Amino acid sequence: MAAAAAIPGWSHVYSGKVRDLYEPVGGGAAVGDVVLVVASDRISAYDHVLPTEIPDKGAVLTALSLWWFEMLGVPHHVVSTDVPDVVSGRAMVCRRLAMYPVECVARGYLAGSGLVEYRDSGAVCGVELPDGLVEGSKLPRPIFTPATKADLGEHDENVTFEKAAAAVGEEAATRLRDLTLQLYARAAEIAAERGIILADTKFEFGRIPGTEETILGDEVLTPDSSRYWPAETWEPGRAQPSFDKQYVRDWLTSPASGWDRHGDTPPPPLPDDVVERTRARYVEAYERLTGRAF
Repeated sequence: MAAAAAIPGWSHVYSGKVRDLYEPVGGGAAVGDVVLVVASDRISAYDHVLPTEIPDKGAVLTALSLWWFEMLGVPHHVVSTDVPDVVSGRAMVCRRLAMYPVECVARGYLAGSGLVEYRDSGAVCGVELPDGLVEGSKLPRPIFTPATKADLGEHDENVTFEKAAAAVGEEAATRLRDLTLQLYARAAEIAAERGIILADTKFEFGRIPGTEETILGDEVLTPDSSRYWPAETWEPGRAQPSFDKQYVRDWLTSPASGWDRHGDTPPPPLPDDVVERTRARYVEAYERLTGRAF
């Protein structure tokens, strides 16, 4: 993974798969209250951060998150987009939150790990589903399917509501479930107006330290955290074309890459055409959703 950039006035404290986190340097009221969240152009697949970056990906993720925070109209962690020039367009100054250790996932369609669970047990995260569903099926109603957060390089683990409640408390888990389904319903409605299906998405929430107020954090409703499908090509019973890193996954698992995802060797660099098509897919998602040119 490339080293995080040096940013005047900010000290690097953490790097995830895609985002770098910084704290203010020196004294003042802001120290301890805010962080600088920088979206890099890194891309991950199959629990690996790839050696090749996708140009403009960090800017797309940031711009789309900001648009969704505005559209959703709920309390969130963004304080300012007045950031140093070196990270302009791909960074946000955010309120520091005490994050809940639960990935809050809403699913309206059957895909991904939810499809695998359903085929094994007829349920997803303990939520029983009707017989006869296939890949891409619309669920009778959206469901809350939480996951525990994993360390970098590890899989998040899908869990039942009861296990999530054991981690954060029954009252908090209920609040997180209700907020997640509320936000999913609103976002799915907005996406549908633009000819896009929001199949599933992940939210992260935290509390302002010293309070019980629940705040929406992290990124929101980007192609990295959501499964978006073009409505015009939706057809249950097969894998759906999606606005995300599917080109990357498809190439990595093809004979052309020569990579064994189950082995110990890290993934190879991506070819230029895969990089270009992946960048175009992220930009298309932004432009179709927002109606704005990137």
